[in-house]
Amino acid sequence: MAVKDRDRFSTATRIRLLGEQTAARVYRSQTKRQARRSRLTGRAALLALVLCTLVVALAYPIREYVSQRAEIADLQREKAQAAERVEKLRDLKARWQDDTYAEQQIRQRLHYVMPGETGFVVVDPGAARQSHTDLGTADRPWYANVWDGVDKSDASDQ
Repeated sequence: MAVKDRDRFSTATRIRLLGEQTAARVYRSQTKRQARRSRLTGRAALLALVLCTLVVALAYPIREYVSQRAEIADLQREKAQAAERVEKLRDLKARWQDDTYAEQQIRQRLHYVMPGETGFVVVDPGAARQSHTDLGTADRPWYANVWDGVDKSDASDQ
């Protein structure tokens, strides 16, 4: 037993025990550090970098694609409106080819009468109350605007 006790207190034994304890502490701290270390490995970082690069590289073309699709939709809507307007103008042209429609429009717009007919002009009582100065320049005939301009320039000369 004396050899065992002596071996227990020998310097070599103490150093070996101290080394083992130190190694155990280092091992425990390394395992804790590994547990705390993020799971981001080199491959994961590279994959994240590649994905970010792809997103940045594709952002502009995707934005352009979406804006072009919106522009195409607008142009298709305008095309449909133009086709509808063309159809209305064709109908109007076909109506004007009919002599009775043309005669009706001439009588209505130009106040023409056929020979032997008597033309009447009905005055609106509400229109008589308004003076011609109350009307806006767009609502009045062009010659009234010209005559007012002459009157104003004549008044400014005096």
